[in-house]
Amino acid sequence: MIKDKDFLDMVKNLQKKIDHEEEKTYSKKVIKEYRNPSNFGFIKNPDATGQIKGSCNDTMKINLKFRNNVIQDARFWTDGCGATIACGNMLMKMVKGKTLKEARFISKKDLLNALDGLPKEHLHCAKLATDTFRSTLDQLEKKLNRNDHELKY
Repeated sequence: MIKDKDFLDMVKNLQKKIDHEEEKTYSKKVIKEYRNPSNFGFIKNPDATGQIKGSCNDTMKINLKFRNNVIQDARFWTDGCGATIACGNMLMKMVKGKTLKEARFISKKDLLNALDGLPKEHLHCAKLATDTFRSTLDQLEKKLNRNDHELKY
C-alpha cells in the first residue's frame, strides 16, 4: 500500500523528470510563456474574433479590442499543447499597442524569434497562431470598412 508521503515523493520525482525533458526540448522563453500565459482567456465584447483549427487539430481563438488605431487588448484561447499556448501568449504580447498595419507585418518568423525557436515538430503551432491572428485582423478590417462599429480607425 502506498502511503501519502510515498505518493507525494513519487509525484515530485515525476514532475522533475517532466521539467528536465521540457528544458531539453524547449527554450526558456517557450517554457515561461506556456507555464504562465498572461493573455490566455477571452475579452468581454471584443471588437474582433478569429478562430482556426490547425493541421494538428488544435483550435485557437483570438479576441481583440481596438481603439484610436491601436490594438488595446489581445487575448487567446486554445485547446492545444504547451507550444501552442506559448505561441498564442507571445503573439498577443507582440501585437498589443500596435496599429493594424504594424501588427499585420508580424510574421511566423518574428514569433519564432521572440520565442527563441521551437522544435521542428512544433513549428505548426506558430503558423496556427499567426494564421488565427490574421483572420482576426481581417474580420476587424471588414468591420472598420463597413462602419458597423464605433471604432476610431
